[in-house]
Amino acid sequence: MFFKAASVFAVLSFTTLALAAPSAPSPLSGVHGKKGIMGIRQGGNSTKFSDKATVPINYNGGPIMTGTITVYPIFYGTWSSTQKDIVNTFVGGISSTGWWNIEKTYTDGSGNAVTGPVVAGTTYDDNYSQGTSLDDNAIQTIVSNAISNGLPTDANGIYAVLTAGDVSESSGFCSQYCGWHTYATINGATIKYLFAGRADACISSCVSSTNQQASPNGDIPVDGMISVLAHEIVEAGSDPELNAWTDASGQENADKCAWTFGTTQAASGGGQYNVAAGGKEYLIQQNWSAADQQCEQSA
Repeated sequence: MFFKAASVFAVLSFTTLALAAPSAPSPLSGVHGKKGIMGIRQGGNSTKFSDKATVPINYNGGPIMTGTITVYPIFYGTWSSTQKDIVNTFVGGISSTGWWNIEKTYTDGSGNAVTGPVVAGTTYDDNYSQGTSLDDNAIQTIVSNAISNGLPTDANGIYAVLTAGDVSESSGFCSQYCGWHTYATINGATIKYLFAGRADACISSCVSSTNQQASPNGDIPVDGMISVLAHEIVEAGSDPELNAWTDASGQENADKCAWTFGTTQAASGGGQYNVAAGGKEYLIQQNWSAADQQCEQSA
C-alpha cells in the first residue's frame, strides 16, 4: 500500500507491536505519492494486528498489474555477488510459491487477476551516483538513470532500488519505514518502482526478531530486506497506482499483515524460514487474501 507509498514496514514507536498508521501522501516531483511499509517493529514481532485484521480490503477501481511482471533489481552502492544472488534468486522464484498464489486473489473490474509470473529482469549497478544520503526524488532519479543507461522502459515492470547498508534515505528510512513503492511517468510510460534499504544500520527495526542473530542465507541485513522487498512487490502488483486495492484506512494488502509470518521452521543456514524459492530459504511476511479477507502464508 504505500503511498509515499507506504509499504513495507515503518519504524515507529509501536506500542505493542502494532504497525503505525501510514504516512499521508507526500507530493514528489513527477511522482504520484508513495506508500510504504509503515510501522517499524520495535521490541518484537506482533502476531496479530487487531486494528487491521477485522477491516476488509476493497477494490477502488484502479488498475492492477496483469500478466508477466518483471522486477529489475537496481543495486545501489556496494553489494557482493553473494548478496545479489540472494535477491535475484528470491525474485526469480517467488511466483512458483504458494505464497504468491495469495496475490492471485486480486482482480480488476473485468476479472483480470494479478497472476504473474514474476520474473527477474536485467540488474543494474549504481555506484553511489546520488551519494549516500538520498531523498525521494533521488530514488526516482536513480530509476530514470538506470533506464537511460540500459534498462528497458517497461510499464509492466517493477524497478527495485535496493540500497547498501551505508546509504540513508532521509525521508524516514529506519525511523518511519523500511521500504515503499510508488509510480511516475518516465520516458512517456507509467513506471512502477520501489525502495527497500539493506537494514545494516537498523537491524532491530527492519529485521524480524527471529532472524536478528542468524538468518537463512547467512546475511542478516539482506535476508531482512527480502521480506520488505516481498511486501512492496505484492503491493505494487495489486495497487500499482495507489488507487486499486486498499482497506477503509488506506492500508494495502501487505500492510495488513506486516511483521506476521505464520508457521516457521529452522532454516538450514540459521534463523527461521517460511518460504522456499529458487532453492533458497526465506522468511517473508504473510499477505492478505482478498478472497478470504485474512492474512495467509500460502494459498
